[in-house]
Amino acid sequence: MIDGHTHLENGPLTPDYCMEFIEAAVAKGIDTLHILDHTHRFIEFAPMYEPLKKADPRQKAWFEKKQLEPLQTYFDLIAEMKSKQLPIEVKFGLEVCYAPKDKAFLKDLLQQYPYDFLIGSIHSIDGLLYDMEAFSREILWDKYDTNAIYQRYYEIMEDMICSGLFTQIGHPDQLKLFHYTPTMDMTPIYERIAALAKRYHVQMENNTGIYYRYHHEDMGTNAAFLNILKQHGVDIITASDAHRSEHVGMYIKEISE
Repeated sequence: MIDGHTHLENGPLTPDYCMEFIEAAVAKGIDTLHILDHTHRFIEFAPMYEPLKKADPRQKAWFEKKQLEPLQTYFDLIAEMKSKQLPIEVKFGLEVCYAPKDKAFLKDLLQQYPYDFLIGSIHSIDGLLYDMEAFSREILWDKYDTNAIYQRYYEIMEDMICSGLFTQIGHPDQLKLFHYTPTMDMTPIYERIAALAKRYHVQMENNTGIYYRYHHEDMGTNAAFLNILKQHGVDIITASDAHRSEHVGMYIKEISE
């Protein structure tokens, strides 16, 4: 079994903390573990987040709580972990917050290190964060048309896949987390995304994080989208989106089955 998306976000970039995730994976029967962190943790990516900080003071406050670190700290950790004899296969990468305006910036920065994988994820719609419990409803969901939000989200995803920067797409239907449901037929959109994922050899996540972190009834990617991905022969990777070691492997067995 694979857990293709686990974060070091809530702890230090140290071998001991990393081993907590690996030991948890072994206990859950995980054979391959993907460890990463968000780009918003690292100084080098800070320019990408300036427009989000300017868009709303609550977003600025959220980002400025983060203690930024140099990427070299993460690279040193990866080198040390790869020198160890580990009980399972462990790969290291990044979860990149994608916006089309950042494509050239990201291309240069991401090529500076040989990551094992790179996850492209969308966390904002044209500068507005959509997944913040404290304020996303007010600044986005209750202000704009739900169909328009979904349409724009998947336009960005198409651009993200076609960028060629990523090996994997994170939580591809996470927009559903607050139960804002589009009234339009999503099938043509899912078909386009599936065709592009197949063409660009990008893995699509079946991510359980929305189930246990946000208490959504879907255990992973919604059935309609998942079925279309399967019909197109897209490579689907299971992922817990764990932000703590105790969440590694959460419901991976269930969605694998």
